[in-house]
Amino acid sequence: MRLFRIKGGVHPDERKGATRDKTVVAAPLSARLYLPLQQHIGAPARPVVKAGDRVKKGQLIAEAAGPVSAALHASTSGTVEAIGPCPVPHASGLKGAAITLVPDGRDEWAEPMPPLPCDAAPEAIAKRVAEAGIVGLGGATFPSAVKLNLRERHALDTLVMNGAECEPFLTCDDRLMRERTDEVISGVALMARALGVARTLVAIEANKPEAAAAMEEAAAAHPGIAVARVPTRYPMGSEKHLVHTLTGRETPARALTADIGVVVHNIATAYAVHQAVKLGRPLVSRILTVSGGAVAEPKNLEVPLGTPIADLIACCGGLTAEPQELLSGGPMMGQPLRSTDIPTVKGMNGILALTPADTRRGPAHACLRCGTCVAACPCGLVPLEIAANIRNGNFDTAVEAGLMDCIGCGSCAFACPSRIPLVQSFHFAKGHIAAQQRAQQRNEEAKRLVQQKGERQEKLAAERRAMMERKKAAAAKARRAATEGAAE
Repeated sequence: MRLFRIKGGVHPDERKGATRDKTVVAAPLSARLYLPLQQHIGAPARPVVKAGDRVKKGQLIAEAAGPVSAALHASTSGTVEAIGPCPVPHASGLKGAAITLVPDGRDEWAEPMPPLPCDAAPEAIAKRVAEAGIVGLGGATFPSAVKLNLRERHALDTLVMNGAECEPFLTCDDRLMRERTDEVISGVALMARALGVARTLVAIEANKPEAAAAMEEAAAAHPGIAVARVPTRYPMGSEKHLVHTLTGRETPARALTADIGVVVHNIATAYAVHQAVKLGRPLVSRILTVSGGAVAEPKNLEVPLGTPIADLIACCGGLTAEPQELLSGGPMMGQPLRSTDIPTVKGMNGILALTPADTRRGPAHACLRCGTCVAACPCGLVPLEIAANIRNGNFDTAVEAGLMDCIGCGSCAFACPSRIPLVQSFHFAKGHIAAQQRAQQRNEEAKRLVQQKGERQEKLAAERRAMMERKKAAAAKARRAATEGAAE
C-alpha cells in the first residue's frame, strides 16, 4: 500500500535490544496493591466497596462516574484494606484517592461476564468494553468505549491500530503482537465491528519484522484487515501523523481524526477488548517493559494493576546504579516518577530507570538559531520562536505561533544542539495558560453568581415594595370606607 511521508521527526537510538527478545513473564503478586480511582481521562471512578470487604479477581470495585470515566476491578482476590490517598503517577507528586487491596494469594476469579458472539451488535461490544473498564493502553487512557461509540457522531470508514511503538526502550507491544497474535487480531476485528468500518490498517514500524510477519499471517483470515509496515521514524506513533502516513489525510489543528473518518486505537487495547468480549474478563493487568541502563535484568512483564514499581524493579534484579531519571513510559514523552512507591496503572506501558549514558541531559546553551528544531518538528512549527516568546512572557504571541498545536513529542528538544529544554518550556506555558483560563472561568462564574444574587435581591425588594404598596392601598381603602360609614 502507498505510504505518505510525514514532516520532521527524528531518529533516536532505539535501545530496544535489552528486551526485544525477552518473552513476557508474569510479575509476582505484591503484598499490597494500590488501585487509584483516576487511571483514565475523565471523572474518577466511584468506589462500590468499603474497607473490610472481601473481593475476587475481576470483581467491580469502583464504577464509572459519568459518560467519560472508567470502571475499576480487583486485580486479584483479597481484602479491601482502605480507601484513601496514596502515591499516584502524576508530575505534581501529590497523592490521589485509591483502593488498597491485600491479596489472599489464591488469585480466585469472580464469575466472568458472559462471552459475546462474533456477530454481537456494535452497541453490545461498546457496552462490554465500558463494563470491562478498558481505556487506551498506549498511554492516552481515554475510555475506549467512548471512542467506539464515535460511529454515532462521525462518518467513519477506517480503523487504524497503532502498533508502531516508536519510543526507545519499549518492546511490550512488539512482544504482545508476536506472542498473542490471534487474540490481538480478534480484538481488532471486534473493534472494527463496533465502529462499523470496513477497512482496518494495523501500523507496525519496520524495525519489528517478526511482529509484522505474525500479524500479517493472522490477518489473512480477515479480508478487511491489512498490516502496514511504516518507516521507523519518531514520532510515527503520534495519532495524527500515523493517520497521515497511512491515508494521506491531514487532521485539522485541534480537531479529531474522527472528523476525517478515522479512529485510532492501540494494539494493547485490542488485546484487552478480546479478553473482555470473548472471555468476559475485565482489565485487571497489563504488559509493560521494565528497562534502562540502571536495571539489572530488563524484562517484559505482565503486571497486576496496582503493583508498586519498587516490586517490578526488584523482579528485574534491582538497580545497578542510582538512576538519573525514573520514567513512566518512553524517554521522549514519558512522565517522571517521584517515587518507586507509585503503583502500576492502566496507561503505564513502561518503567525506565535511565543512567546518564541513556540520556542527552546537560547544561543548556544559548540558541544558535540554526533551525534544527524547525526541521525536526513534525507539526511544522517554529519551536525557537515559540520558546523565545515564552521566555519573554509573551504567552499570547506564543499561542499565535502555534503553541497549542504542539503534541509534546520532544523531537525539537532531542534535535537541539544547544540542549535547550524546548518541550519542557512548552509544557510550562500550556500549564500557565490553562491556569489562567481556569482563573478567568472562576472569575466569570463568580461575577455571574454575584449578578444573579443582585437580581434575586432586586426582585425580592421589588416584591416587598409592591406588597407594601398593596397594604397601603388596602389600608387607605379601609379608612375611606370607615369615614363614609360614619358620615351616613
